[in-house]
Amino acid sequence: MRGSSSSVMAKESVAERWEDDIVRSCEDKRLYRYLLLKNGLKAFIISDSTTDKSAASMNILVGSMSDPWTYPGLAHFCEHMLFLGTEKFPSENEYNKYLAEHSGGSNAFTASDHTNYYFDVAPDAFKGALDRFAQFFLCPLFTESCVEREVNAVHSEHEKNVLNDFWRMDQLEKSTCNPEHPYSKFGTGNKTTLFDEPNERGECVRDALLQFHKEWYSANAMGLTVLGKESLDELEEMVVELFSGVENKNVTVPTWSGKDMYSEQPHTGYIVPVKDIRHLHITWPFPDLRAHYKSGPGYYLSHLIGHEGKGSLLSYLKSQGWVNSLAGGHKNGPRGFSFFCVNVDLTEEGIDHVDDIAKATFQYLNLMREAGAQQWIFEELQKITSISFRFKDKERPQSYVTGVAESLHYYPPEEILSGAYLLTEFNAPLISSMLELLTPEKARLAVVGKQVAAKTTKTEKWYGTQYELEPVPEAMLEQWRNSGRNPALALPKPNPFIPENLELCTHSEGVSPLPQNILNTPLASVWFKQDTEYKLPKNNMYAELFSPIAYLNPGNTNLLHMLAQMFRDALTEYSYEAELADLEYSLNNSKYGLTLNVRGYSDKQPVFVREIMQKLVNFKVDPKRFAILKETYERALCNFCADQPHQHVVYYTSLLMSQFGWSKEDLLQAAKQSLTVEALEAFIDTFLSSLHVTLLVHGAVSRQWALTLAGLVTAPLEQRQPPTRPLLESQKHRQREIKLPKGSSHVYEAYNTVHLSSAVEVVLQGDQLNTKHNALFELAAQILAEPSYDELRTKEQLGYIVWSGLRRNHGTQGFRIIVQSPHAPEYLDQRIEAFFEKMKGRILEMSDEDFARHRDALIDRRLEKPKKMATLTMQWWTEIICNQYNFDRDNIEVECLRGTAKQELVDHYMSYIAAEGKERAKLSVQVLSRAEGGAGSEVPSVSPPTDTDLVPPPPLPQPTRITSVSAFKGTMSLFPLLQPYQPPASPTDSKAKL
Repeated sequence: MRGSSSSVMAKESVAERWEDDIVRSCEDKRLYRYLLLKNGLKAFIISDSTTDKSAASMNILVGSMSDPWTYPGLAHFCEHMLFLGTEKFPSENEYNKYLAEHSGGSNAFTASDHTNYYFDVAPDAFKGALDRFAQFFLCPLFTESCVEREVNAVHSEHEKNVLNDFWRMDQLEKSTCNPEHPYSKFGTGNKTTLFDEPNERGECVRDALLQFHKEWYSANAMGLTVLGKESLDELEEMVVELFSGVENKNVTVPTWSGKDMYSEQPHTGYIVPVKDIRHLHITWPFPDLRAHYKSGPGYYLSHLIGHEGKGSLLSYLKSQGWVNSLAGGHKNGPRGFSFFCVNVDLTEEGIDHVDDIAKATFQYLNLMREAGAQQWIFEELQKITSISFRFKDKERPQSYVTGVAESLHYYPPEEILSGAYLLTEFNAPLISSMLELLTPEKARLAVVGKQVAAKTTKTEKWYGTQYELEPVPEAMLEQWRNSGRNPALALPKPNPFIPENLELCTHSEGVSPLPQNILNTPLASVWFKQDTEYKLPKNNMYAELFSPIAYLNPGNTNLLHMLAQMFRDALTEYSYEAELADLEYSLNNSKYGLTLNVRGYSDKQPVFVREIMQKLVNFKVDPKRFAILKETYERALCNFCADQPHQHVVYYTSLLMSQFGWSKEDLLQAAKQSLTVEALEAFIDTFLSSLHVTLLVHGAVSRQWALTLAGLVTAPLEQRQPPTRPLLESQKHRQREIKLPKGSSHVYEAYNTVHLSSAVEVVLQGDQLNTKHNALFELAAQILAEPSYDELRTKEQLGYIVWSGLRRNHGTQGFRIIVQSPHAPEYLDQRIEAFFEKMKGRILEMSDEDFARHRDALIDRRLEKPKKMATLTMQWWTEIICNQYNFDRDNIEVECLRGTAKQELVDHYMSYIAAEGKERAKLSVQVLSRAEGGAGSEVPSVSPPTDTDLVPPPPLPQPTRITSVSAFKGTMSLFPLLQPYQPPASPTDSKAKL
């Protein structure tokens, strides 16, 4: 280390330094150092000379359970407020603006016992970003004007979640425990708890925020992780310089006991959901197991209770027709206690058998007790986790530092990276002692379903959930205590899918840097790329079984969905063991057919693919499971009405702009009329009779291996009787996009009767994808992203959800803004238009330096390399199925960006986005809330502000109202099918043609 003043400061400010013994994967080439600063702050620095993004995360051991009782949600509110100005950088959007101009991003979250802040940024802007970040913990402003505005964002966030069943169940679990236990608190907060009630008490909310930050934001409760291109010494200097000034208040980090959280008497809760869902939750209070990470008792028990193979609890419950899925195991709680859960998705019949399901659960626990802790099972888990750690995918820097920052608090320095993965100590007595806690007397049951509404008499305070609590009868407890053994249940057998050959394939000479088409037959087209970058013994395969009948009508769409759903359901016992060994698959239906994706270690992949395809080609419909899964599908279609308004506007936009599209109502009607076992059996045969198969194989495998794997997909189709026929070229066309007339403006309005919020999606349609057009739209999106959030969410407080970006579909693109808000969609549309008008002035006046900064930020973002091989595979697969094959798109479009002038952006904005633009084609999709208090109700809960300082929208033409989707499409033309990418002719090529 150089003898500079900063290095001297580093030596004086560091109490402990740890570097040499940090356990890491043998494939990990990054450098690590652990620091304990003299102010008590823990820091973990990561030097990665190859990174294209720097990142940092701060994890603080204070969360919503530390809220003052009179200020529910204060920790969460504090998290929001830290983004809005500090003494050193007082502008309320300085942090996000700086990040946006340097291809970065940020976020934060508040949990029950910790709060995490994180960001990423271009490496050359890292120190500036870290300086702005550090001020959160040194000198936040909490200005009064920001407090009054940002409390609306917290309130909107809560309102967004009020009718979300996940949030409702989570809070109900807390609200029904001991009201004097901090776990019972309402952690999100809302305007009532954070503004109205404090004001009524004569208290200043800003003072409460300052006090909370002063009391809890202490260096000894903080864990910081930074990742950058700089050397370890340089990163250490940054950390010491910027964070040594964080005050150590020697706060006692809170830990809570779970012993007095619930009553001694076991209860069953009956809960009415918003959506038509049916669940059974069985939960036990459990000790905090973080200290036992080396032996993993929670992992061991979770592995068995949540197993899905033959003899498992899930397989038995499915065979009885009671459940569709099971998620079981240990769940971390706040420091001091945790939970053990068994959660099942109930069938129609299953909700009448919750006591039997609980009995079967206790029978499986009895089996585990009688068998005792099995060393071979532990060793199998040990082997799986060891392989997983050794060949762990490289994560995005932002995700990586966020996880490591939390690990800083729970593992010694040498095990910060490995502690969450490696099992090193088999502790049979500990496993057995944990198992003994899972008794009927300590269980807490929750039955969720609309069918239990008649039982409920109580309403939860914060979310309004209807529920009832009843003691479990002693007779039922006695049945569960004496449940004995069930011969249908068994422990799993050894896993045959654990990889044995983990050697990398020898690289072929002259490996192409991009995928190549290595086989074309009338039936199949195979693309291949041998991995030379990620160097993991893994392979990713995509296979599309394309059929022109897949989306021919709503009936076929339903049948293909059922085929995919039933196949996944039937294959669960077989595929689950592969999944445990990091060999996974998915089979999903689309508008074009079925897409099979297999990913993971290549060693056992051919065996897995062969079995999948054999089972698919010879699939037989189980009438009992068909009836259960059909009912599940129909419920899902009905439940769409309870989805968030912002999801609705995206759905309606897609429905309007696609050449063909079936609405949820179309699908539901067809399901009720014609979705039968006989229809599915006939459809499977018709679907498989004529296909085109497209494959991509990408991994550390050879060309011949890829061809063999492709053969395992196509051979069962060719060996069918009769064999699968190839499609004609004219049958391989994909969908086209509706083309809005230039200069037009259309509005489509739909209604929502569930949520208080309304939503709007404003789409400004461009033209077909091409290199220059892509570059200009992305540049406009880059420039508009941060100001749209700052203007529409932070300043105007329209709502919690404000999103802007590109909309690309069926070979076309455009710019869109989505806002979900308590205000009426028509008002939101006007505010978006006012924003476009305001930004027009900024873009016209933009300096060359600002333009270059935004262009460089976009270039940096486009040149970021995918951190996981699967991400790169997906990029290339998208090029293939979109018929583009522009595998080097990022580099090609970056070269175009480098040559893009400011005036080109100005012209593009004035043509496509500005209100008077000649190329502008607008669609405004509006979902108006008619729920009680919604903007479309008789008595709206909010009114548009009368702030005269707001920029008014520009004069706009009267939009054309769309009253019928089919009639609208009937008057519109279509974009042509996008043709494969053709690189521009070089000057040499041009001369040769003359």
